[in-house]
Amino acid sequence: MTSGHPLQHQSVLLEESVNALNIHGSGIYVDATFGRGGHSRAILAALSSQGKLIAFDRDPDAIKASEQFADDKRFDIIHQAFADMSDALEQWGLLGKIDGVLMDLGVSSPQLDDASRGFSFMREGPLDMRMDTTRGMSAREWLASADEQDIAQVIKEFGEEKFGKRIAHAIVSQRQHTPINTTTELAELIDRAVPVKDKFKHPATRTFQGIRIYINGELDQLRHGLKAALQVLKPGGRLAVISFHSLEDRLVKRFIKEQSQGKVFPPGLPVTQEQIDADKALKAIGKAIKPSTEETRQNVRARSSVLRVAEKL
Repeated sequence: MTSGHPLQHQSVLLEESVNALNIHGSGIYVDATFGRGGHSRAILAALSSQGKLIAFDRDPDAIKASEQFADDKRFDIIHQAFADMSDALEQWGLLGKIDGVLMDLGVSSPQLDDASRGFSFMREGPLDMRMDTTRGMSAREWLASADEQDIAQVIKEFGEEKFGKRIAHAIVSQRQHTPINTTTELAELIDRAVPVKDKFKHPATRTFQGIRIYINGELDQLRHGLKAALQVLKPGGRLAVISFHSLEDRLVKRFIKEQSQGKVFPPGLPVTQEQIDADKALKAIGKAIKPSTEETRQNVRARSSVLRVAEKL
Protein backbone atom coordinates (compact mmCIF):
# COMPACT_ATOMS: atom_id res chain seq x y z
CA MET A 1 0.00 0.00 0.00
CA THR A 2 2.94 2.29 0.25
CA SER A 3 5.16 3.77 -2.39
CA GLY A 4 7.56 6.69 -2.38
CA HIS A 5 6.78 8.54 0.82
CA PRO A 6 6.58 6.00 3.66
CA LEU A 7 3.16 7.19 4.80
CA GLN A 8 1.46 7.36 1.41
CA HIS A 9 -1.75 5.44 1.11
CA GLN A 10 -3.16 3.43 -1.75
CA SER A 11 -6.88 2.79 -1.40
CA VAL A 12 -7.89 -0.83 -1.92
CA LEU A 13 -10.64 -1.70 -4.47
CA LEU A 14 -10.94 2.02 -5.15
CA GLU A 15 -12.65 1.94 -8.53
CA GLU A 16 -14.85 -1.05 -7.66
CA SER A 17 -16.12 0.46 -4.39
CA VAL A 18 -16.81 3.91 -5.83
CA ASN A 19 -18.62 2.32 -8.83
CA ALA A 20 -20.64 0.22 -6.39
CA LEU A 21 -22.09 3.41 -4.85
CA ASN A 22 -23.75 4.17 -8.20
CA ILE A 23 -23.00 7.87 -7.69
CA HIS A 24 -25.24 10.60 -9.10
CA GLY A 25 -23.82 14.09 -9.13
CA SER A 26 -26.14 15.86 -6.71
CA GLY A 27 -26.33 13.02 -4.15
CA ILE A 28 -25.22 12.97 -0.51
CA TYR A 29 -22.61 10.34 0.36
CA VAL A 30 -20.80 9.13 3.45
CA ASP A 31 -17.19 7.98 3.56
CA ALA A 32 -17.42 6.19 6.91
CA THR A 33 -13.66 5.64 7.20
CA PHE A 34 -11.82 8.67 5.79
CA GLY A 35 -8.28 7.34 6.42
CA ARG A 36 -6.11 9.45 4.14
CA GLY A 37 -8.90 10.42 1.78
CA GLY A 38 -8.36 8.12 -1.21
CA HIS A 39 -12.01 7.08 -1.46
CA SER A 40 -13.22 10.59 -0.58
CA ARG A 41 -11.18 12.08 -3.43
CA ALA A 42 -12.72 9.63 -5.90
CA ILE A 43 -16.27 10.28 -4.62
CA LEU A 44 -15.81 14.07 -4.80
CA ALA A 45 -14.54 13.72 -8.38
CA ALA A 46 -17.85 12.05 -9.29
CA LEU A 47 -20.04 14.69 -7.60
CA SER A 48 -21.37 17.90 -9.14
CA SER A 49 -21.25 21.25 -7.31
CA GLN A 50 -24.64 20.28 -5.79
CA GLY A 51 -23.33 17.04 -4.29
CA LYS A 52 -22.21 16.51 -0.69
CA LEU A 53 -19.74 14.17 1.03
CA ILE A 54 -19.61 13.65 4.79
CA ALA A 55 -16.65 11.71 6.14
CA PHE A 56 -16.08 10.10 9.54
CA ASP A 57 -12.89 9.03 11.27
CA ARG A 58 -11.80 8.60 14.88
CA ASP A 59 -8.08 8.94 14.12
CA PRO A 60 -6.79 12.49 14.82
CA ASP A 61 -4.19 12.00 12.05
CA ALA A 62 -7.00 11.34 9.56
CA ILE A 63 -8.74 14.53 10.67
CA LYS A 64 -5.48 16.41 9.99
CA ALA A 65 -5.17 14.73 6.58
CA SER A 66 -8.69 15.94 5.69
CA GLU A 67 -7.37 19.50 5.50
CA GLN A 68 -6.54 18.71 1.85
CA PHE A 69 -10.29 19.22 1.20
CA ALA A 70 -10.68 22.30 3.45
CA ASP A 71 -11.53 24.53 0.46
CA ASP A 72 -14.15 22.15 -0.94
CA LYS A 73 -17.60 23.31 0.21
CA ARG A 74 -19.07 19.91 -0.68
CA PHE A 75 -16.97 18.19 1.99
CA ASP A 76 -17.36 17.87 5.77
CA ILE A 77 -15.61 15.56 8.24
CA ILE A 78 -16.74 14.48 11.70
CA HIS A 79 -14.19 13.31 14.30
CA GLN A 80 -16.25 10.34 15.46
CA ALA A 81 -16.39 6.61 14.95
CA PHE A 82 -18.63 5.58 12.05
CA ALA A 83 -20.70 3.52 14.52
CA ASP A 84 -22.16 6.88 15.65
CA MET A 85 -23.07 8.10 12.16
CA SER A 86 -26.86 7.89 12.62
CA ASP A 87 -26.74 10.13 15.72
CA ALA A 88 -24.42 12.61 14.01
CA LEU A 89 -26.44 12.74 10.79
CA GLU A 90 -29.74 12.97 12.64
CA GLN A 91 -28.52 16.28 14.10
CA TRP A 92 -27.96 17.47 10.52
CA GLY A 93 -31.47 16.35 9.52
CA LEU A 94 -30.07 13.72 7.17
CA LEU A 95 -31.53 10.47 8.53
CA GLY A 96 -32.86 8.44 5.61
CA LYS A 97 -31.48 10.95 3.09
CA ILE A 98 -28.07 9.47 2.26
CA ASP A 99 -27.47 8.07 -1.25
CA GLY A 100 -24.49 5.88 -0.39
CA VAL A 101 -22.27 4.77 2.48
CA LEU A 102 -18.76 3.41 1.94
CA MET A 103 -16.85 1.58 4.70
CA ASP A 104 -13.21 0.58 4.29
CA LEU A 105 -12.55 -1.42 7.45
CA GLY A 106 -9.48 -2.23 9.51
CA VAL A 107 -6.23 -0.39 9.88
CA SER A 108 -4.89 1.90 7.14
CA SER A 109 -1.43 1.82 5.61
CA PRO A 110 -0.26 5.07 7.24
CA GLN A 111 -1.36 3.70 10.61
CA LEU A 112 0.68 0.54 10.01
CA ASP A 113 3.64 2.43 8.60
CA ASP A 114 3.87 4.98 11.39
CA ALA A 115 5.87 3.18 14.06
CA SER A 116 4.67 5.57 16.78
CA ARG A 117 1.11 4.19 16.47
CA GLY A 118 2.18 0.71 17.56
CA PHE A 119 0.10 -1.26 15.02
CA SER A 120 3.01 -3.00 13.32
CA PHE A 121 5.21 -5.79 14.64
CA MET A 122 7.72 -4.98 11.88
CA ARG A 123 8.64 -1.56 13.26
CA GLU A 124 9.71 -0.70 16.79
CA GLY A 125 7.32 1.69 18.48
CA PRO A 126 5.27 2.15 21.64
CA LEU A 127 2.65 -0.55 22.09
CA ASP A 128 -0.40 1.67 21.53
CA MET A 129 -2.73 0.37 18.76
CA ARG A 130 -5.54 2.86 19.45
CA MET A 131 -7.29 4.23 16.36
CA ASP A 132 -8.26 7.28 18.42
CA THR A 133 -5.17 8.25 20.41
CA THR A 134 -7.18 10.82 22.40
CA ARG A 135 -9.16 8.25 24.41
CA GLY A 136 -9.28 4.69 25.72
CA MET A 137 -6.69 2.21 26.95
CA SER A 138 -3.56 1.43 24.94
CA ALA A 139 -2.47 -2.13 24.15
CA ARG A 140 0.47 -1.69 26.55
CA GLU A 141 -1.82 -0.71 29.45
CA TRP A 142 -4.22 -3.57 28.72
CA LEU A 143 -1.47 -6.21 28.44
CA ALA A 144 0.05 -4.96 31.70
CA SER A 145 -3.12 -5.54 33.69
CA ALA A 146 -5.41 -8.03 31.91
CA ASP A 147 -6.12 -11.50 33.22
CA GLU A 148 -4.21 -14.32 31.45
CA GLN A 149 -7.48 -16.01 30.47
CA ASP A 150 -8.83 -12.78 28.94
CA ILE A 151 -5.66 -12.23 26.94
CA ALA A 152 -5.83 -15.83 25.65
CA GLN A 153 -9.48 -15.40 24.67
CA VAL A 154 -8.86 -12.14 22.78
CA ILE A 155 -5.93 -13.66 20.87
CA LYS A 156 -7.90 -16.81 20.01
CA GLU A 157 -11.24 -15.17 19.20
CA PHE A 158 -10.19 -11.97 17.43
CA GLY A 159 -6.77 -13.09 16.18
CA GLU A 160 -7.92 -16.61 15.25
CA GLU A 161 -4.60 -17.75 16.75
CA LYS A 162 -4.53 -21.38 17.87
CA PHE A 163 -1.59 -20.82 20.23
CA GLY A 164 -3.45 -18.08 22.12
CA LYS A 165 -3.07 -19.81 25.50
CA ARG A 166 0.70 -20.22 25.15
CA ILE A 167 1.13 -16.61 24.01
CA ALA A 168 -1.01 -15.27 26.88
CA HIS A 169 0.98 -17.36 29.37
CA ALA A 170 4.26 -15.99 27.93
CA ILE A 171 2.96 -12.39 28.19
CA VAL A 172 1.91 -12.79 31.83
CA SER A 173 5.19 -14.56 32.77
CA GLN A 174 7.25 -11.83 31.11
CA ARG A 175 5.39 -8.88 32.68
CA GLN A 176 6.09 -10.20 36.19
CA HIS A 177 9.76 -9.39 35.58
CA THR A 178 9.77 -6.57 33.02
CA PRO A 179 6.96 -4.55 31.42
CA ILE A 180 6.25 -5.07 27.70
CA ASN A 181 6.45 -1.56 26.30
CA THR A 182 7.24 -1.84 22.59
CA THR A 183 5.89 -3.61 19.52
CA THR A 184 9.16 -5.46 18.91
CA GLU A 185 9.33 -6.71 22.51
CA LEU A 186 5.86 -8.21 22.09
CA ALA A 187 6.64 -9.62 18.62
CA GLU A 188 9.84 -11.32 19.86
CA LEU A 189 8.02 -12.76 22.86
CA ILE A 190 5.30 -14.21 20.55
CA ASP A 191 7.97 -15.61 18.22
CA ARG A 192 9.50 -17.51 21.15
CA ALA A 193 6.09 -18.71 22.40
CA VAL A 194 4.74 -20.09 19.10
CA PRO A 195 5.97 -23.68 18.67
CA VAL A 196 5.01 -24.14 15.01
CA LYS A 197 5.65 -21.35 12.51
CA ASP A 198 3.55 -20.58 9.42
CA LYS A 199 5.98 -20.07 6.58
CA PHE A 200 3.79 -17.41 4.94
CA LYS A 201 3.00 -15.35 8.04
CA HIS A 202 5.00 -13.73 10.83
CA PRO A 203 4.11 -15.54 14.09
CA ALA A 204 2.89 -12.22 15.60
CA THR A 205 0.43 -11.42 12.78
CA ARG A 206 -2.67 -12.96 14.33
CA THR A 207 -1.95 -11.83 17.89
CA PHE A 208 -1.43 -8.22 16.82
CA GLN A 209 -4.68 -8.38 14.84
CA GLY A 210 -6.56 -9.80 17.83
CA ILE A 211 -5.27 -7.21 20.30
CA ARG A 212 -5.93 -4.35 17.86
CA ILE A 213 -9.53 -5.48 17.18
CA TYR A 214 -10.16 -5.78 20.92
CA ILE A 215 -8.54 -2.44 21.92
CA ASN A 216 -10.61 -0.59 19.30
CA GLY A 217 -13.81 -2.60 19.70
CA GLU A 218 -13.74 -3.04 15.93
CA LEU A 219 -16.35 -5.79 15.60
CA ASP A 220 -18.85 -3.97 17.83
CA GLN A 221 -18.14 -0.79 15.86
CA LEU A 222 -18.92 -2.70 12.68
CA ARG A 223 -22.17 -4.18 14.05
CA HIS A 224 -23.37 -0.73 15.15
CA GLY A 225 -22.06 0.92 11.99
CA LEU A 226 -23.97 -1.44 9.67
CA LYS A 227 -27.23 -0.75 11.54
CA ALA A 228 -26.49 2.99 11.49
CA ALA A 229 -25.84 2.87 7.73
CA LEU A 230 -29.23 1.26 7.22
CA GLN A 231 -30.87 4.11 9.19
CA VAL A 232 -29.15 6.90 7.27
CA LEU A 233 -29.61 5.49 3.75
CA LYS A 234 -32.60 6.47 1.63
CA PRO A 235 -34.48 3.79 -0.35
CA GLY A 236 -32.31 2.91 -3.36
CA GLY A 237 -29.21 4.08 -1.45
CA ARG A 238 -26.15 1.85 -1.61
CA LEU A 239 -23.97 0.34 1.11
CA ALA A 240 -20.46 -0.76 0.07
CA VAL A 241 -18.17 -2.45 2.62
CA ILE A 242 -14.55 -3.50 2.16
CA SER A 243 -13.31 -5.96 4.79
CA PHE A 244 -9.87 -7.43 5.30
CA HIS A 245 -10.33 -10.57 7.37
CA SER A 246 -12.88 -13.33 7.79
CA LEU A 247 -14.33 -12.03 11.09
CA GLU A 248 -15.36 -8.73 9.47
CA ASP A 249 -16.47 -10.30 6.22
CA ARG A 250 -18.67 -12.85 8.02
CA LEU A 251 -20.38 -10.05 9.95
CA VAL A 252 -21.05 -8.04 6.79
CA LYS A 253 -22.26 -11.09 4.85
CA ARG A 254 -24.59 -12.14 7.68
CA PHE A 255 -25.97 -8.61 8.10
CA ILE A 256 -26.81 -8.30 4.39
CA LYS A 257 -28.34 -11.78 4.38
CA GLU A 258 -30.51 -11.13 7.46
CA GLN A 259 -31.69 -7.76 6.18
CA SER A 260 -32.60 -9.20 2.77
CA GLN A 261 -34.53 -12.22 4.08
CA GLY A 262 -37.63 -10.55 5.45
CA LYS A 263 -39.70 -11.86 8.33
CA VAL A 264 -39.27 -15.51 9.28
CA PHE A 265 -42.58 -17.19 10.20
CA PRO A 266 -43.03 -20.67 11.71
CA PRO A 267 -43.56 -23.25 8.92
CA GLY A 268 -47.20 -23.92 7.97
CA LEU A 269 -48.51 -20.44 8.88
CA PRO A 270 -50.82 -19.01 6.23
CA VAL A 271 -48.87 -15.83 5.41
CA THR A 272 -48.73 -13.74 2.26
CA GLN A 273 -45.54 -12.88 0.40
CA GLU A 274 -46.29 -9.27 1.36
CA GLN A 275 -46.08 -10.14 5.07
CA ILE A 276 -42.79 -11.99 4.50
CA ASP A 277 -41.35 -9.06 2.54
CA ALA A 278 -42.51 -6.45 5.08
CA ASP A 279 -39.24 -6.67 7.02
CA LYS A 280 -36.84 -6.81 4.08
CA ALA A 281 -34.54 -3.81 4.31
CA LEU A 282 -31.74 -4.60 1.84
CA LYS A 283 -31.00 -6.53 -1.29
CA ALA A 284 -27.51 -7.81 -2.08
CA ILE A 285 -26.04 -6.38 -5.30
CA GLY A 286 -23.95 -8.93 -7.20
CA LYS A 287 -21.43 -11.27 -5.63
CA ALA A 288 -18.52 -10.45 -3.33
CA ILE A 289 -15.81 -8.59 -5.27
CA LYS A 290 -12.11 -9.42 -4.82
CA PRO A 291 -9.16 -7.32 -6.01
CA SER A 292 -7.70 -8.06 -9.43
CA THR A 293 -4.40 -9.96 -9.80
CA GLU A 294 -2.86 -6.69 -10.97
CA GLU A 295 -3.97 -4.84 -7.82
CA THR A 296 -2.64 -7.52 -5.46
CA ARG A 297 0.63 -7.56 -7.41
CA GLN A 298 1.00 -3.79 -6.94
CA ASN A 299 -0.32 -3.73 -3.40
CA VAL A 300 0.25 -6.78 -1.23
CA ARG A 301 -2.11 -5.49 1.47
CA ALA A 302 -5.05 -5.74 -0.93
CA ARG A 303 -4.88 -9.51 -1.21
CA SER A 304 -7.28 -10.35 1.64
CA SER A 305 -9.81 -7.62 0.81
CA VAL A 306 -13.46 -8.34 -0.07
CA LEU A 307 -16.10 -5.84 -1.18
CA ARG A 308 -19.80 -6.52 -0.55
CA VAL A 309 -22.55 -4.27 -1.85
CA ALA A 310 -26.23 -3.93 -0.91
CA GLU A 311 -29.07 -1.57 -1.76
CA LYS A 312 -31.71 -0.27 0.63
CA LEU A 313 -35.25 -1.25 -0.31
